[in-house]
Amino acid sequence: MRVVLLGPPGAGKGTQAKELVAKHGIVQLSTGDMLRAAVAAGTPVGLKAKDIMARGELVPDEVVVSIVSDRIEQPDAKNGFILDGFPRTVPQAEALDKMLAEKGMRLDAVVELKVDPEILIRRIENRVAEMIARGEAVRADDNPEVLKQRLTSYQAQTAPLVAYYAGKKALRSVDGMAAIPAVTVAIDRALAAAKASAKGGAKGRAESQQAAKPKAKAPKAKVKAQPKNSKKKPGSVRKAAGKRSGTVKKTAKKGKRPSSARKAAKPAKRRSSTRPKARKSKPNARARRLTK
Repeated sequence: MRVVLLGPPGAGKGTQAKELVAKHGIVQLSTGDMLRAAVAAGTPVGLKAKDIMARGELVPDEVVVSIVSDRIEQPDAKNGFILDGFPRTVPQAEALDKMLAEKGMRLDAVVELKVDPEILIRRIENRVAEMIARGEAVRADDNPEVLKQRLTSYQAQTAPLVAYYAGKKALRSVDGMAAIPAVTVAIDRALAAAKASAKGGAKGRAESQQAAKPKAKAPKAKVKAQPKNSKKKPGSVRKAAGKRSGTVKKTAKKGKRPSSARKAAKPAKRRSSTRPKARKSKPNARARRLTK
């Protein structure tokens, strides 16, 4: 499972990330922790980030994405991961999608914790007051004024990610103002819905690809040859014979013999040039009396 948690500072992303880690056996990845670990390990990307941070400059997106790329290849991230605090901008999200695609991966869901900024500020004010009352030290960034600045920065840079992931149909929004257990249940339902949607989409793509493949043509049936001594003629021979007989009939109607008939006709007997011998007429009775 590969998840991104979105939400402004104070929305409870860290708390919900721990719940997901315990339930699904995945790792929580924080860009700050990953940068420090890469620098401590002395990796090529870590050394590059160290030089940039030493100059007081912001670490560019490509360096952060490279650190994330190295981290998710480690054995403990085999079952998946939760990205908390990254990506922060749309260009970072685009770079993350490209990197995952090159590894044959993709995000399973992007969960947005929707909160009311005004209520968050009042919560911080109450928490600071309680810490002071107990005599506890208050962090420099844990005060209402700092929170207001961070919320403003979130609205300008990170809030556009909501529209980006909604356009990819990967966004799942839950009410982050509910009690912690209720938010956890809502996130579980959102992840289950995302998983079911992914399965349906994969099945639909497979069916579309199958339908797009050209269908194999059925082999033509072979015509069995007729034996030589068979009385029945093959279909092609009968058709040819029928055509010839039709031609003969048409020719006969016009008063012409077909060429085959002319060849087969016997030549007429020639008349003899010699005249036949004249018959000797017998003398009638009167002639015989006169001669006597």
